[in-house]
Amino acid sequence: MLEIRTDRLVLRPARPGDLRAFHAILSDRDATAFWSTPAHTDITETQAWLDAMLAIEPAQGEDFVIELDGRVIGKVGMYAFPEIGFILHPDAWGRGFAGEALRPVLDRAFAVHDLPTVEADVDPRNTASLRLLRRMGFEETGRESRTLKIGDEWCDSVYLSLKNPKADGARREGASAGSIAP
Repeated sequence: MLEIRTDRLVLRPARPGDLRAFHAILSDRDATAFWSTPAHTDITETQAWLDAMLAIEPAQGEDFVIELDGRVIGKVGMYAFPEIGFILHPDAWGRGFAGEALRPVLDRAFAVHDLPTVEADVDPRNTASLRLLRRMGFEETGRESRTLKIGDEWCDSVYLSLKNPKADGARREGASAGSIAP
C-alpha cells in the first residue's frame, strides 16, 4: 500500500486498528463543528465511517490517515474524486499539519489521477480551512445557502476549485513536498 512521508507526517491508508483514534476525532465537537455529520456519540458510527473509508475503490477516490510520530491526528484525501476533505484532532490545529498533508495529496490528484480540478465544499464559518485552501491556490467558484442539514441546523457552502497546474502552467505554493514510499 502507498505511504507518503512529509517533513513531519506519514500519510497512509486506513487500517481497522484506527477505529479508536478516529473515534476520538469524530466524537470531538470542536473537530466536527464544520464536518458533514454531527459528532459521533457511539463508536458504531465511527466503525461505519471507517468501513466506508476502507472500502474506497481506487477509481473513486483516495483517502489517507495522517500520522504524527506514530499517532493518528486526522485524515486527508478525496473520498470521492474530485472533492478534497480533511479533518484533524483539535490538538493538532494551528501547527501547519493540514497544509503539509494537503500538498502531496493535491500533487497526486493531478500527477497520478490526472484530475482537471480538485474541488472543496467548505462551511463559510470555517475560516481557517478557507484561508488554507486559498493559500494553496484554490479559488472560490460559488456560494449556496442551506446545502446540508446536520442535526437540526442548516449549513451553507462555499465552493472552491483548484485547476490542474498542467492545464495552465500554474504552480501551487509548496508543491511536491513529500516523498512516496512503496
